[in-house]
Amino acid sequence: MLYDVTLRISYEYETPATGARYLLRMLPPDLPGQRLIAAVLDVSPKPEERQERPDYFGNRVTELAFDEAIAGVAFTLRARIERLAAGGGLDASPPLPRLTAELAAQTRLSPASPHHAVVPSPRIPAAGAEMSAFASEAAADAASTAEAVERLGRALHRHMTFETGATHVDTTPEEAFAGGRGVCQDYSQIMIAMLRSLGIPAGYVSGFLRTEPPEGQPRLEGADAMHAWVRAWCGAGAGWIEFDPTNAVPAGIDHLTVAVGRDYSDVAPVRGSIRLAGAHGSVQAVDVVPVD
Repeated sequence: MLYDVTLRISYEYETPATGARYLLRMLPPDLPGQRLIAAVLDVSPKPEERQERPDYFGNRVTELAFDEAIAGVAFTLRARIERLAAGGGLDASPPLPRLTAELAAQTRLSPASPHHAVVPSPRIPAAGAEMSAFASEAAADAASTAEAVERLGRALHRHMTFETGATHVDTTPEEAFAGGRGVCQDYSQIMIAMLRSLGIPAGYVSGFLRTEPPEGQPRLEGADAMHAWVRAWCGAGAGWIEFDPTNAVPAGIDHLTVAVGRDYSDVAPVRGSIRLAGAHGSVQAVDVVPVD
């Protein structure tokens, strides 16, 4: 399946901002099952300095620096991505009680190592008693680690209600779980904390999701947003698998990856530092359009 993707993120500042520096993680990578055919990342106004590099986890990072004061800035990604359907395959993951031994046998601390994803991370502390109990109950009858991941994701989907505005970017997993409402970031970070409580290494995936308008209605340009889901290490044989708890489905042909990490702090599409007096506003819009 081919997709044309457009991502626009813009900021407006009440007074001109000086000393602006940004780190962008907006460029999709080539991955097994995902091929980046072409991509252009436009920045307006043009920065005085720009360079690209991979970060520790292999995500594509664009560094920008502005020497002059700016009243705002806009980042626009246009990309064509090919997404291949994942093969069905057998479940090669071990029963959950055996995962600890398989994890201990992983002695390399490479970027893909599961050891990075089994301990608390900056935005995801260790799960409390209520979340840990929820995870244990959901995974209790699973025959394999992969089945435990899916059971937990589906149970969390039933527990939560998707509601824009119910949380904000700094809402903790515990707070979102207790409220029972949130967005894809909340679903994902709650599930990651719960998986880690079970001893399953889990991390965060940011990207795009193709969405379909209601039957008989036209698709609205820019109505989509960036999406988030979960990756879980399910043993040496299965490796990393991905599950979308917001939609209660394994990540598939409609999921396009941009970045992976331990939590949102590793994959935020825009991070920066500026000197600013006054308010500022931002707008984000995403279009994911299948190519006939």
